[in-house]
Amino acid sequence: MLLASSLACALLLASCLALELASRRLRHPPLPPAPLPPSNPAFRRFRRSYYCVYFPALAADWLQGPFLYQLYRHYRFAHAQIAGLYLGGVTAAVAAGWVAAPLTDTVGRKKSCVVFSFLYSFSCLVKLSRQYFALLGARVLGGLAAAVLFAALEAWYVEEHVGRHDFPADWLALTFSQAAFWNHFVAVAAGAAAEVGAQGLALGPVAPFLAAIPFLVASGCYAWKNWEENYGPKATWGKSCGDPLRCLLSDRRVFLLGAVQMLFESVVFVFIFLWTPLLQPHGAPLGIVFAAFMAASALGSSLYRLLVSASLLQPSHLLLLAVLLLFLAFLALLFATQPVQAFGAFLFVEFSCGLYFPAMGFLRRKIVPQKDRAGVTNWFHLPLNLLVWLVLLGWPPTHGASDMGSACALLALLALLVATGLFALIRRDAELRCPTDAAVSDL
Repeated sequence: MLLASSLACALLLASCLALELASRRLRHPPLPPAPLPPSNPAFRRFRRSYYCVYFPALAADWLQGPFLYQLYRHYRFAHAQIAGLYLGGVTAAVAAGWVAAPLTDTVGRKKSCVVFSFLYSFSCLVKLSRQYFALLGARVLGGLAAAVLFAALEAWYVEEHVGRHDFPADWLALTFSQAAFWNHFVAVAAGAAAEVGAQGLALGPVAPFLAAIPFLVASGCYAWKNWEENYGPKATWGKSCGDPLRCLLSDRRVFLLGAVQMLFESVVFVFIFLWTPLLQPHGAPLGIVFAAFMAASALGSSLYRLLVSASLLQPSHLLLLAVLLLFLAFLALLFATQPVQAFGAFLFVEFSCGLYFPAMGFLRRKIVPQKDRAGVTNWFHLPLNLLVWLVLLGWPPTHGASDMGSACALLALLALLVATGLFALIRRDAELRCPTDAAVSDL
């Protein structure tokens, strides 16, 4: 498994680089009305100040991914207990979607970034405890803190970019697309670093969680010292919930798109939890396996940019392809008899995610009105959370990969049916076609 995962990671990264070089040759964006951002010193300083907070927080978040399940197994908790810990974090993150925007808008985005980066650090520190309820509290706090932190980061940047500095709104896509591009490579590096820390330090699988703390502290301190405060408009809870609900019930496209998101991402949440107990007993190096997963996701994103830049496929086609690949990956998992075969199926899961997220992001921006976007997502996160609970508590991996594969394959099949209906509805809609020069901004 060490050789297979290391080789897979290297080949996937090389393939990703080749696709990126190919897609860049196909891009011919028109000149913007203002000087190009890379030659604008004020914009470059401003964007750098955002990245100095965002990327350390991102690295801290990714460091914790590879050894989440293994840490709790190290503390000798049973599968059902570990599922409860994981579900506590997922539920807290889902709940944070309802409170993140009003909370950060009222308290202030800068204060929220600082406070929740330190709360996230504290949740990592509590991982040293072997007490179940202390760890459950840390998971809930960590899920809430991470969701609010990243929501506050994005909201702060958008307000400063447009409101305070008056940069062109088109330049927002440049910042976020660049952040999305480097996101995968930060994750690959974090996976490798987590493996080194877990194997090379006496602390074992708790080491990556402790290693995340300095990154979170640095992120919060930089924001406190260098950022200006900004706030958002106040909105009533009833309006922020009622308007999105009416939107998804009145527009069939919104409803079907949200249903695809709910089903696809519920499978991804289950996959994040269960890949470790399926591979780790066979000696899989968890950090390297995680890095390979992230490289596969990066390859999917690079392929998305290449296909859209060349006008070979549109986001609606690629969303359908991503859901199809997810279904086929879990179908293959049902017949996997060797750990390397399961590993290969999981690589296809991550590859499908690399196609899915930019395609979903583009279609959501085009189909769902901006004022209702967050609320619509929150409404679909409720059944998503319920599905994750049902799968994790109803299909423990006591009989190998078949239990996990059957549950996830069924959800992926439902997602494929819904995605097919959505594709039939929107495939002739010219407004949902992606311009060649916008391919890079759909991440």
